[in-house]
Amino acid sequence: MPLDQAVSPKTLTSTLHYLKRGAEKPAYYRTDPPPGVPHWNGEDDPHVVTIEDARGREAEFTIDRNGFQLVKAPTAVRDFYDPEEIKRVYYPEVEQLLKDQLGAARVFVFDHNVRNATRPGMPAPSRQVHNDHTVNSAPRRVRDHLPDEAEELLKHRFGVVNVWRPIRGPVLDSPLALCDARSFTDADLIASDLVYAHVRGETSRVEYNPKHHWYYFSEQQTDEVLFIRVHDSADDGRARLSFHTSFENPLTPGAPPRESIEVRTLVFFPPNA
Repeated sequence: MPLDQAVSPKTLTSTLHYLKRGAEKPAYYRTDPPPGVPHWNGEDDPHVVTIEDARGREAEFTIDRNGFQLVKAPTAVRDFYDPEEIKRVYYPEVEQLLKDQLGAARVFVFDHNVRNATRPGMPAPSRQVHNDHTVNSAPRRVRDHLPDEAEELLKHRFGVVNVWRPIRGPVLDSPLALCDARSFTDADLIASDLVYAHVRGETSRVEYNPKHHWYYFSEQQTDEVLFIRVHDSADDGRARLSFHTSFENPLTPGAPPRESIEVRTLVFFPPNA
């Protein structure tokens, strides 16, 4: 489906899973927690919300204005289940795409995640409203992956951008809902620990706010990617982040399970960008 093609929008309602704000900092253990400590101490807070279909209006949404953007981007990858092909072919494609679309001077891909609930060992789509980093953990990524250059790089504008693509299209099951950056403030975010065996990371969960304005792009195809701004160091009025979640699509019961890939990147901008 060409971008901005005239279509009938499929706006809908669905349940999104926020987090109740509590006295303790939320923490999720991806490893065995200490004795007496739960794997997860957060309290789910589901809300039925309207998710507006932005199909046919793609050009209205930009990563600087809204925190997300849909881009036409064919790929030469033949098998997204081959990690070596992803690294050899897809990583360079993503790096060049971000340079071309966002004006980045340098892009560093630091990991990727393939989702398919039907394949053993692969994660299912996440149902939690979240952002992958916080203002503290985003700079830490630069220090972790580019330690020799980090202090110099962090003197200038940088960001974390997720590049999300369907492996099989159109996406009918578990599409992504994206929150318009103009409809929330940092006060809605809840910093949460993500604990692995040898490292403690930090992500953002989200407290419900009826002012949040949600969008999705119906029937996303395999030659379309979503840019999702996870963090941007610029504090000049442009969107610094957006949060997102998958959701149960009430318009497509029984659709084949979604297959997708997300690539996470560090993006560095030229001076005065």
